[in-house]
Amino acid sequence: MNIRKAIPSDFDAVWEIFSQVIKTGDTYVFNPDTPKKDLEKHWFAAYMETYVLEENSEILGTYIIKPNQIDLGNHIANCSYMVSLNAQGKGVGRKLCEHSLDIAKQRGFEAIQFNIVISTNTAAVALWKKYGFEIIGTTPKGFRHAKLGLVDTYIMYKDLKK
Repeated sequence: MNIRKAIPSDFDAVWEIFSQVIKTGDTYVFNPDTPKKDLEKHWFAAYMETYVLEENSEILGTYIIKPNQIDLGNHIANCSYMVSLNAQGKGVGRKLCEHSLDIAKQRGFEAIQFNIVISTNTAAVALWKKYGFEIIGTTPKGFRHAKLGLVDTYIMYKDLKK
């Protein structure tokens, strides 16, 4: 598995992953009917870095890293990760997380904060905890889950200086 910065020719493969993941309406706030043209602002905007994980020339996962806030809040990173449905459970998320921690440190970020982790996404919550992220807040009924209705969301945080 190789992780590298995304290039323009990766757009369609990233779209396939993005559209698969959001279609379920259970892990991301994006409307399941988000049009392909919106991928640029959500995953390829100028203020973020986009990475892909590939194996045998197939893109299996992607993540973005960006400042969590502007100006006086830009010392904390924010990341989002997506794994192709056919690659889930194969360590892709783990590799993306490890890579993003290294990149965040290289870029001088002091911490990473996830602003909205769906509480029912137990695999993601467990993975983030394994890598030292802590739940520092809960938004009651912060997400309209496609099947479960209103569910809590977490704010998760990892200090990179420890």
